[in-house]
Amino acid sequence: MSEKKALRVLFCMGINQNFFDAPREEQLQVWAAFSAMWNGIHDLPGVEVFGNMDDDQSMVGPSTGYPWTTYLLADVPDIETVHAACNLFRTTPVGEGTYKLWRYCKVEARTGRELIIQRA
Repeated sequence: MSEKKALRVLFCMGINQNFFDAPREEQLQVWAAFSAMWNGIHDLPGVEVFGNMDDDQSMVGPSTGYPWTTYLLADVPDIETVHAACNLFRTTPVGEGTYKLWRYCKVEARTGRELIIQRA
C-alpha cells in the first residue's frame, strides 16, 4: 500500500470592503483576529507551512477574488484539515462583539499536490 501524500494547499485570502469601512479600533480588532486565524492554521495537526506572500503594497482596496491580498502555502494532511483551516474564518471572533473574521475577509483554498519534475 502506498503512503498517503499530503495535499499542497495555497490559501488565498482577500480583505473585503467591511474592513475598509470599519473604524480604526475595529480594524485593529480584525488584525488581531486575523493573526489568531493565521496562527491557528500553523497550529493545526500535520500542517507544514512553507511560506506566505502579501500583496498589500501593490494592491490597493478590497479583494473580491484574484488577485488576492495575501497567500499562505502549506502541506496539509487531508481535506478535513483544509476545511478546518477555512472554518477558522467562520469561528474566529473579532473583538468582544458578535462578528467573526469572515465578515472582513475571505479565503479560497486551492488544493492539489506537489509537482515533482523527473530529471532526465
